[in-house]
Amino acid sequence: MKDTLLVEILTEELPPKALARLMEAFSHGLFEGLKDKNFLPPEAEFTPFATPRRLAVLISSVLAKQADRVVERKGPALASALDASGQPTPALLGFAKSCGADVSKLERQAGEKGDYFVYRAKQKGEPLKNHLAAIVEAALKKLPVSKTMRWGAGEVQFVRPVHSVILLHGKKVVPGTVLGLKSGNKTNGHRFLSTGAIVIRNAKDYDRILKQQGKVIASFEARRELIASALDGAAHKANKGVRWDLGKSAELVDEVTSIVEYPVGLAGSFDKAFLAVPKECLVISMQQHQKYFPLADARGELLPSFLFVSNMKAANPKGIIHGNERVLRARLSDARFFFDQDRKTRLEERVPRLANVVYHNKLGSQLGRVDRIQKLAGEIARLLRADDAAAERAAMLAKADLLTDMVGEFPELQGIMGRYYARHDGEAPVVAAAIEQHYFPKTAGGALPDEAVAICVALADKLDTLTGIFGIGFAPSGDKDPFGLRRAALGVVRILAEKSLALDVLELLTLARGHFAAGVVADSVAQDLHGFMLERLKPYLRDKLFEADEIDAVVSLNPTRFDQVLPRLKALQAFRALPQAEALAAANKRIRNILKQAGGAPVTTVNPVLLREPAEQQLAQEVEALRAQVQPLFSAGNYAAALKALASLRPAVDEFFDKVMVMAEDTALRHNRLALLANLSNLFLGAADISKLQGRQT
Repeated sequence: MKDTLLVEILTEELPPKALARLMEAFSHGLFEGLKDKNFLPPEAEFTPFATPRRLAVLISSVLAKQADRVVERKGPALASALDASGQPTPALLGFAKSCGADVSKLERQAGEKGDYFVYRAKQKGEPLKNHLAAIVEAALKKLPVSKTMRWGAGEVQFVRPVHSVILLHGKKVVPGTVLGLKSGNKTNGHRFLSTGAIVIRNAKDYDRILKQQGKVIASFEARRELIASALDGAAHKANKGVRWDLGKSAELVDEVTSIVEYPVGLAGSFDKAFLAVPKECLVISMQQHQKYFPLADARGELLPSFLFVSNMKAANPKGIIHGNERVLRARLSDARFFFDQDRKTRLEERVPRLANVVYHNKLGSQLGRVDRIQKLAGEIARLLRADDAAAERAAMLAKADLLTDMVGEFPELQGIMGRYYARHDGEAPVVAAAIEQHYFPKTAGGALPDEAVAICVALADKLDTLTGIFGIGFAPSGDKDPFGLRRAALGVVRILAEKSLALDVLELLTLARGHFAAGVVADSVAQDLHGFMLERLKPYLRDKLFEADEIDAVVSLNPTRFDQVLPRLKALQAFRALPQAEALAAANKRIRNILKQAGGAPVTTVNPVLLREPAEQQLAQEVEALRAQVQPLFSAGNYAAALKALASLRPAVDEFFDKVMVMAEDTALRHNRLALLANLSNLFLGAADISKLQGRQT
């Protein structure tokens, strides 16, 4: 018999930021566990549920009993199972004994490699009750939780104390013990809006009964949609056209969904005077500390209003609103106090105090780091012919806001507050902007610094971090990257590539290393970091939708000018679309193999006197002619035009391989032809190693 199965684990409040992940892991684990034990037909589906105090799953069409099945075990081959007289060998007797059967019960089976013995037996299906508790326990043990806890006098451990367990198949309770508790069909509803135990008499009615009697919306997704709708309604009611989707609102909706069971959207307000505090301070105070949603007008300007989600439905919500307004007022008062106090001390005056802040015990203080960044930012600015004085000024002030009260309270505001305080101190606009933007990009696809001074400081900051931390032996390993070196490396890659900066990354890394005292960082750090950055470059380019072999063709050349990588790849894509491309790629692959087997080209210059065959004479002439044509194109970064021109070599290359024996017995001839092929291959390497291109399937 098939019916809907309900499994619910009722707990104390679960970790809100992990709730959605726990729900998905539990539902998938339970579903797969039942499938592995043959309790699910193909049409079975699952519906996950999660609230602050429960994880639950509904699974349709669960079998009450496994289907009967034939168990089959393969035994020894005929040759080893019977002796010369046809009697069972010890191998066959041992196999029969392991199956608990007589030899006469074994069957002979034909196979590709000859006949063998097989044991077959009909196995009766077991009832769900024999397995369900163990399947649930196994799914719970696989949940992605770093820490578990004990409660009471028992030895049972889980992420939070457990109050009850429901195992309900249709209308029948499946007996079993999970996390030390016997299964039943009772649960609890909302802490305040529901009273007494709620009996689930039919698994199919779970979410409906819980909502009607328990005032709990069990579906995570339904609750999330309700919250978004409630916020939209409350925003519209507060003032038509206002927005609540600011900053990390999407993440906050998920978090709020994880801490309420019966969401009700409400609106509150605060004193307009608080709007004199930077917008970012108010937003983070509301979102991070209070789980409120700030409101803004159509232009994005903050309004003296906010939305919040209550876990209570009250006939008169005024008391709830006033209580939340009072709490927020205290928070915003703190933010205003920090802002007013911070502005009494100039950023410049804070810089010497960075000497008391340890950056790393092997790398010294933040002041020492600021000194290195300042020098490096000036050097980069001079390479880019930017304002080196402004770059050095911005670098000197870039870390000063770490010593402010506001950043001490809200570390996420570092750089942002530096910009505000720099403006207050009368610093140049480019300096103030660079103080904030030197942290850019903050995420993989985040905004880049948009002005030359900010770019110089951003590069200097990241290069110093990479050189210092990597250079003292803290390269990332596995998924561990406590110093954010992968993010810093990707930031350098993106800035150089997307801002088209004609800067050599090896040169930059060498400059960065030069600002550390002798013996502090490894001598090889620049080369090591270049390789590390190339590895970050590959996934970045995959995200740009380049093919793996195209990326390999460019990155395998170990480029140090990242501004040339994207143009090279785009040119390679255009070249690949040409009819000559596949043949030339194959020819280059053949050339590389020939040169590899020969140990490279023994000579680098082609001797015209030794060009005996017309085909090699023609190829040599075209290679020399195209060298003069494409080298200026490569120098100008016009890779597409260069590769298009090189495509004209195909007929000459085809003729060469058809008519010329490269590995001639005459040593001089052989060396000359190898040199010709090396020169041909090197022409293409100005853009990419096209031998890496794989043939396209038609």
